[in-house]
Amino acid sequence: MDFLDALILGILQGITEFLPVSSSGHLVLGQKLLGINVPGNAFEVILHIGTLMSILVVFWPDIHRLLSDIKDYNTRTYIFTLVLGTTPAIIVGLSLKDQIALMFDNTHSVALALIVTGIILISSKWFLNKKSDLTLVKGFGIGLAQALAIIPGISRSGATICTGLMMGLSAEEAARFSFLLAIPAIAGAGILTAMDIDKISLGMDVMAVGLLSSFLVGWAALKWLLNLLKTGKFHWFGVYCLLLGIIAAWI
Repeated sequence: MDFLDALILGILQGITEFLPVSSSGHLVLGQKLLGINVPGNAFEVILHIGTLMSILVVFWPDIHRLLSDIKDYNTRTYIFTLVLGTTPAIIVGLSLKDQIALMFDNTHSVALALIVTGIILISSKWFLNKKSDLTLVKGFGIGLAQALAIIPGISRSGATICTGLMMGLSAEEAARFSFLLAIPAIAGAGILTAMDIDKISLGMDVMAVGLLSSFLVGWAALKWLLNLLKTGKFHWFGVYCLLLGIIAAWI
């Protein structure tokens, strides 16, 4: 892998991490098309750390407010809901770690997962414009969707936001909870993977290019998605995922 490959994959990660089209699925297909063979998913974790930085920057006001108002009962309840919602991903990630790693090298399983993502996104069209409150049960349900999205090809943002919409949350609240929920999930996945890496075959300069490009592009993509959610056109990403999954099945 050279600088250009890392830049392309970083840009691809930055765009697709937040748009509900599955960043992991696009990275698998992108490496396939570029003829890149990087064993394991260490580089994918580097790119995810870049987009994690994007979330921290964009949602810093929310994070700061949660930390500042920690003594408030509603704030503590919200934080506990985030912790509860993170639990399913931890259980699935630890128990199925090896099986999930193998899926990153299987384009056909990614294609099927993209089709599933497409169906989930298209169905969200019928659950917009509701404004119920976030509860522990809803937070846990969104956490289950996040655990499902560990499978490459299932969009994390798509699955979690759609689940929030289906449970009656507003688009704004569903997105806010989804991306705050992503912080411990992405960080945990990075730590877990780093513990298993004995040697990284990529140079620090190549990884830095991937990290920086995924961060900058991810920042712009996240801001754009948050504005797009207000227009009610979220489900159109489902059409894209459905078509991509069908095409990918023939690669």
